Amino acid sequence: MIARLTGSYLPTRSISRLVEKVKMTPIPAVQKAVLIRETGGLDVLRYEQDFPVPKIGNNEILIKNKYAGINYIESYFRKGIYPSKKPYVLGREASGVVVAKGDAVTKFDVNDKVAYLSSNTFAQYTKISEAGTVSKVPQDSTDEQLKLYAGSLVQALTSLAFVREAYPVKKGDYILLYAAAGGAGLAFNQFLKKAGAHTIAVASTDEKLQLAKEYGAEFLINSSKDDVLARVLEITNGQGVEAAFDSVGKDTFETSLKALKRKGTLVSFGNASGPVPPVAINILTPKNIKLLRPSLFGYIATHEEWESYSSELFDLLHSGALKILISKTYPLEEYNQAAEQLESRKTVGKLMLEISQD
Repeated sequence: MIARLTGSYLPTRSISRLVEKVKMTPIPAVQKAVLIRETGGLDVLRYEQDFPVPKIGNNEILIKNKYAGINYIESYFRKGIYPSKKPYVLGREASGVVVAKGDAVTKFDVNDKVAYLSSNTFAQYTKISEAGTVSKVPQDSTDEQLKLYAGSLVQALTSLAFVREAYPVKKGDYILLYAAAGGAGLAFNQFLKKAGAHTIAVASTDEKLQLAKEYGAEFLINSSKDDVLARVLEITNGQGVEAAFDSVGKDTFETSLKALKRKGTLVSFGNASGPVPPVAINILTPKNIKLLRPSLFGYIATHEEWESYSSELFDLLHSGALKILISKTYPLEEYNQAAEQLESRKTVGKLMLEISQD
C-alpha cells in the first residue's frame, strides 16, 4: 500500500526514502551535554540541557548516543594539557543509533546501531563523517552489548595497537605495565599474556594487583610500598624489561627509563601524574633506548587500519576472548562524580556514562 499513497506507483528509491522518513525520530534543536567553557579543575565541568544539537553535512551521520566511555583524556582537555576550542563537549567514544544522515551518505542508514570513536560524545547527539572511525554493530545488540562496545574502543584498541606496533611484544618478553588495574591496564594484561609475555604489573593497592593478576599479570608491584625499580631488577635478574607501557607520565618516567634493559623501549602514553618534562635526547644513548609517545589515532588513521583493528576487537568481544570490566555506570549529569573518582585513583576497570534518551 505504501507505494500508492499518491495515487500512483513510486520508484523503489522513493519508497526507501519514504520508509526512512517514517522511521526517523524528530531531531530536537537542543540537547543535554557535559562540556567546558574554560580550563581548570572539576569545578569547570558543566552539565547543560540546552546545548545546540550539531547540524550534519552531506557526508555525515547524526548519532543518538546511548552509552559513552569515560577516559582519563577528558581531564587533559579540562586542565588545558591538550588544547580545545571552547565551548568543548567532552568524551571520546560512544555507542548509539543513527537518527539522521546526509544526502551523500551510503554506508549507514537511519536506525543502524553503531559504535564509534570521536570527540564530543558526552552528549545526547554527536555527528561524525561516514568515513570516520565508526562501525555498525549487530542490529539486535542489547543495551549491555552497546555499553560493552562503547567501553572498549579507546582503551582496548589502544592496548591492542600498542602491543602490535608501538612495541611488537614477543613471547618471553618482560614487560612493565603501570596502572595495571585500570580499563586500559586490564586490556593490556590480556593482550600481553596472549602474546606470551611476562607482565610486571604496577598498581597502588594489593586489591588492584590481584585484579590485574586475574586478567593475566604474572608479577605484582605495589607502588605505595614497594621500590618499583628494585623489584623490576629483582624479577628480571638485573637485566631490566624489554618494554615499559607507562600511562602515568611525569612521576614514573625516570623509573621506566632505568627499568629498561639494553635496547629496551619506553612507550609513554599518558599524563595521569602530569606531562613528562622536556628531556635531553642523549639520555637514550647509554642503553640504546627507543622512546615513543604514540596515540591510538596514529594507528587507525586510514579506513583500512580502523576496519582491521575494530573488527578484530569486536570479534574478541563476541567470542569472550577479551573481557571488559565495567565497574560502574553513571548518568550523564553525574560525570563530575565519576571524574573525581577516576582522578583520585579510587577506581578499577572501566567507568561509563548512560545518556538520557529524553
